[in-house]
Amino acid sequence: MSNVISKEAVLAEEAAVGAVAARSLPSVRRRRSEPRGVKIRETRGDRAFVAVAYVLLAIFLLVVLLPLLNIVASSLSSPHAVSSGQVLFWPVDITFRGYVEALGNPAIVRGFANSVFYTVIGTLISVAGTVAIAYPLSRQNLFGRKVITGAVVFTMLFSGGVIPMYLVVQSLGLLDTRWSMLLPNAIGVWQVIIAMVFFRASIPDEVYEAAQLDGASELRILWSIVLPLAKPLIAVIALMYAIMQWNSYFDALLYLRNADLQPLQLVLRGLLVLNDAGGGGDVGEQLRRRELADLLRYSTVVIATVPMLVVYPFVAKYFNKGIMVGAVKG
Repeated sequence: MSNVISKEAVLAEEAAVGAVAARSLPSVRRRRSEPRGVKIRETRGDRAFVAVAYVLLAIFLLVVLLPLLNIVASSLSSPHAVSSGQVLFWPVDITFRGYVEALGNPAIVRGFANSVFYTVIGTLISVAGTVAIAYPLSRQNLFGRKVITGAVVFTMLFSGGVIPMYLVVQSLGLLDTRWSMLLPNAIGVWQVIIAMVFFRASIPDEVYEAAQLDGASELRILWSIVLPLAKPLIAVIALMYAIMQWNSYFDALLYLRNADLQPLQLVLRGLLVLNDAGGGGDVGEQLRRRELADLLRYSTVVIATVPMLVVYPFVAKYFNKGIMVGAVKG
């Protein structure tokens, strides 16, 4: 009898526990659905700091954005509206005359093609050279690594100057050739340092050791392991080199005399100087040329800026990762 009573008591107790659990199940589900993180209460000082940060960011945005809007609006306005200062941030008497005049000039088309060539080929050469220098210097077992690294950094702090560089280019027979735009400044020391830090901090030594145990050579390790892991780094330095090559102006002014080899930046400079020259003719003709020169300034700036703006979205994903190189561990 006692056994029966005890069994009935146990069953009743289990039923009571089940009922309590069933009643509390919705609240448990609600608690699980709620975020686990504890919300930190912001102080008045924190809120003030965030407000000031937003205000400063808005000011910086306006400082960068408003001149761009003015340039684009001026490039789409009539020459008279541009020269008379009527254009602010919206086109006045919309016209594409500036772009038609610019793109209808064979020199600009040829200069644009030259700039694309220098940018693509020059970026490939620069990225390959940077990786070829940075990867060995990032390895701890390289003999004389510190001495070589010091020599590389020394070239960033001290240089021979413009005249010695010109004499070197001249002695190598590179004047008035495309190589004069590709080789003299092909490798940047700052990019080499960034690549060295990435290879040293982001790729563990155990990866190299495992690859060596499998019989992989250094070239195979670089090609099959290091470069696939270094896509953010390659995107960052490639974008840096591409912008430098596209905006290259001073090197072309020094080393190139042949108009067929000049990049877009140098061609645009020549066209603007030519349009600024008063020349002969009556006052009306001089005024027309002056108005056209003012319009061409803005149109050519837009033409020279658009390619980099088009390329950036394709590398933005890797660029956003690459700018955090070394900033976060793990």
